[in-house]
Amino acid sequence: MFYGVLMTLFFSCAKEPVPTAISNNEPIDVDAIIEEQLHRTNRVFEWENVGLDVLWSAIEQGDYIVTVGYGADNQFDLANSPELQSQKEQLLNTILEMESKVSEQNIELSDILLNESETLTYFDVFIRNKATLKYLKEQANTRYLEPGNYIFKKEERDNPNHKLLLDFGAGCGTDPQTINTHDYTVEAPAAWVPWNFYLHNIPQAWNESTGANIEVGVIDTGISPDQDNFSSDFNSGLSSGRSVGKDGTYVSSWLPWADPDGPDDQCGHGTSMAGIIAAPKNAENVPVGVAYNCDLFTVRGTADVLLDGYSEQDGVADAITLLAGRSKTKIISMSLGNIVSVSKIKDAVRYAVNKKGKLFFAAGGTSFDLTTWYGVIFPASMSETVAVTGVTDANNYEACDVCHSGSEIDFTIIMQRANDGSRKSVGIGFDNDWANYIGGSSVATATTAGIAALIWSKYPNLRRSKVLDKLKDASEFYPNRHSDFGYGNIDALEAIQ
Repeated sequence: MFYGVLMTLFFSCAKEPVPTAISNNEPIDVDAIIEEQLHRTNRVFEWENVGLDVLWSAIEQGDYIVTVGYGADNQFDLANSPELQSQKEQLLNTILEMESKVSEQNIELSDILLNESETLTYFDVFIRNKATLKYLKEQANTRYLEPGNYIFKKEERDNPNHKLLLDFGAGCGTDPQTINTHDYTVEAPAAWVPWNFYLHNIPQAWNESTGANIEVGVIDTGISPDQDNFSSDFNSGLSSGRSVGKDGTYVSSWLPWADPDGPDDQCGHGTSMAGIIAAPKNAENVPVGVAYNCDLFTVRGTADVLLDGYSEQDGVADAITLLAGRSKTKIISMSLGNIVSVSKIKDAVRYAVNKKGKLFFAAGGTSFDLTTWYGVIFPASMSETVAVTGVTDANNYEACDVCHSGSEIDFTIIMQRANDGSRKSVGIGFDNDWANYIGGSSVATATTAGIAALIWSKYPNLRRSKVLDKLKDASEFYPNRHSDFGYGNIDALEAIQ
């Protein structure tokens, strides 16, 4: 078990042995509790809805890592707030005192503190005693307590012979695909325009805007180092004068002193999403992006599309905070999620949207055919995000084979042929000169982020809310909302007029 290995390494210099965890409870089937709530409510699972025993059992099963939130929901700028700093110190001292008291050993801060946000009001600690959790829950400064590393259906995820409920297929793929020639049109200088772009009047909108001078931030699995269209060829053909940057916040190692893995994509999903938004319109005979003249900044926050466990959840929270702090970034696109809410990511989203004014697009959810009964995933379920899902080109609205829908959805994008589910939107591949079919709510989200960049480029003085209003005004159902598909399909040309 990781916890034992980490503790051996982490405390190898300690004068006294690490205390044994004290529980006094039989393990609880937390998976069953989560799944029951999902079926009963069709809503994202929230840890605040369970009692102390369930919470503690999840913490035990998640390597004793606990995320502690303090302050108020929209309190930020931690470094400039003596009050918030004091609250954090009081809570950490409380944990130290309780852990020392219960274990009858002298516990130091370095023994328990795994991570603390420099901007947001949360930190991650090891708590090995249920009494500490109970006492902490009663403190006025405690805003939330959550298991920092509980993994839903972990045994199934570790078993390659089982398909996991809502595992999104992990969203990875790095091999090229053969693209039907009817699924794209070649436009000068020799760029492929995906078939579904025409259904949203995106090529027609290029006569008005191509996304220049607007930076879109993408949080995903990174960018392939083998795809020159995001390096040497980013400014080529009809794409020019723009910037591309990349970073990484995902740390695959659990050791506290480990560095991030870097910005390079190992999955393929992040490269695809960046391509849908910003791939250049050049002579390489590969698919062009919606906003082919926008600036791009990508952050590798995760290994795949499912926010699964401490490393990915912490990486994504840090990625959102990073992009929130970039004054140049106007739009954030994130085609990642989970069925379990993560409060540190909630904090980061609220910071980006409410404090920094970012327009945040999130994927409504993608999963296996038999599990699309579930509604909109987290963080698309948040009111602060703009939730998007994919539909087919059928005359009546029909979710794509693997797309989620529900009342939280704001917009839809046509990205799948109704008569052939294998033919989806077309995007740039993992390597040079490659193309792929890209499906699910992921590609719908990236497409919508690209359309928003077209709008903001033409009207650079608009506030975020006004850009969103233009998207709404140009959608099929507006001013009404569909119960599953929000305002519906967007007409990009109408949106920029």
